[in-house]
Amino acid sequence: MSIIHITEETFDSEVLQAPVPVLVDFWAEWCGPCRMLAPIVEELAQEYVGRLRVVKIDIDEQPKLALVHKVLSIPTVSLYVHGKEVKRLIGLRDKPELAAAIEEALGKV
Repeated sequence: MSIIHITEETFDSEVLQAPVPVLVDFWAEWCGPCRMLAPIVEELAQEYVGRLRVVKIDIDEQPKLALVHKVLSIPTVSLYVHGKEVKRLIGLRDKPELAAAIEEALGKV
């Protein structure tokens, strides 16, 4: 399963109505820490295939989503379970910390 790029039109169906937990990566092309986080997010997407949906939202292309979800700094990674945000990590995080947050979210299923 590949990473899905989300728009305003697809947010509800891909995130809020997802049958599995969802990791949402708010990012921008110009953001250095976002580029450093990207390969970690890609690895996690592969490791949790079938158990976790991974989506990316480019805040420059989807500014309304960033505003609605109160994303004030990037990178911001949010985890959703059953349509509700259960965890938010702001700033560059390492793989073990993200994996721990994912495991916590998976425990809420």
